[in-house]
Amino acid sequence: MALKDIRIMIVDDEVFFRQVLRDLLEKIGFTVVGEAGDGEEAVAKYPALRPHVVIMDIYMPDKNGIDATRELVALDGNARVLVASASDFDSDTQAALDAGAKAILMKPFVPREVYEAIRKVLTGK
Repeated sequence: MALKDIRIMIVDDEVFFRQVLRDLLEKIGFTVVGEAGDGEEAVAKYPALRPHVVIMDIYMPDKNGIDATRELVALDGNARVLVASASDFDSDTQAALDAGAKAILMKPFVPREVYEAIRKVLTGK
């Protein structure tokens, strides 16, 4: 599958982070099919967008990334969620993995790490 064929949805309550990540993903060659400002919006948009990968912030108002990840995985057992966090390892990142996230993506975003994390969740390696 070509990079441009890989559909990604970005979920973060901060517009700045969504824009930075969108720019980075598009420079790498991925296709960003949509964005959401919180977990509630992400769960609502997911069925129509059918992204290959969801990059999900943990800390958001209303519905956080852990709850939204749990709902996406319940909705689609093949959902691939990459959780974005500024913390390398804490109880919240572990809770996100327990909820069904496939990997953790560290903030601030580094292009090579973003690419590798997406490749990892798509290939399972």
